[in-house]
Amino acid sequence: MANNDTPFGLRPVRHKSGAPYNGAVNYYYVPSSYATALFVGDPVVKTGTSNTTAVSAPGAGDYGIGTLPEINKAAAGTTNRITGVIVGIAPNPDGLDKIYNPASTEAIVAVCDDPDVMFEIQATGTIAAAQVGLNAVLVYTNAGSTATGRSGAELDSAVAPATTVGFQLKILRVKNAVDNEAGSAFTKVEVMINQHTETTASVGI
Repeated sequence: MANNDTPFGLRPVRHKSGAPYNGAVNYYYVPSSYATALFVGDPVVKTGTSNTTAVSAPGAGDYGIGTLPEINKAAAGTTNRITGVIVGIAPNPDGLDKIYNPASTEAIVAVCDDPDVMFEIQATGTIAAAQVGLNAVLVYTNAGSTATGRSGAELDSAVAPATTVGFQLKILRVKNAVDNEAGSAFTKVEVMINQHTETTASVGI
């Protein structure tokens, strides 16, 4: 059976304890000076700065100067850290036709930044059951979709999963679904963020 090639970035599924993901998020800031579009499912990382003006957005609230950490899209590759994954973008009254955040557009985004949350992601190629427990890296072969608002981030199977502590993701299991087959191209797997800014990375098994 061939798996469908449908990249969607990272999608929270549950906590590592087995408890369902309850939608908990923290809000972060994207300045208008950031010239990269952002999509739901994009992994992001804190830049070390915060909003320099008071900002607000419908459904996200009002924030004073310096109260929203700024984020950028996380870079793919070994040792590049990740703070969390975008799960929502606050509505922009000047761009209600957009379901993503265009480049150079100020935004408040909802991020799942709990280091104990497990995510689902598509691999660019095959992931075998024997590779469960190893670490892997991200790749942005596909751009985010302006039609669906979803990220194009994938697990890079061309960089062989390994025990390397600097790899960004830890493969926990192959997704158990009738439309997903281990060892076939575009395997969907469940992962945790290994290079998380809020915890310590670990060696793969």
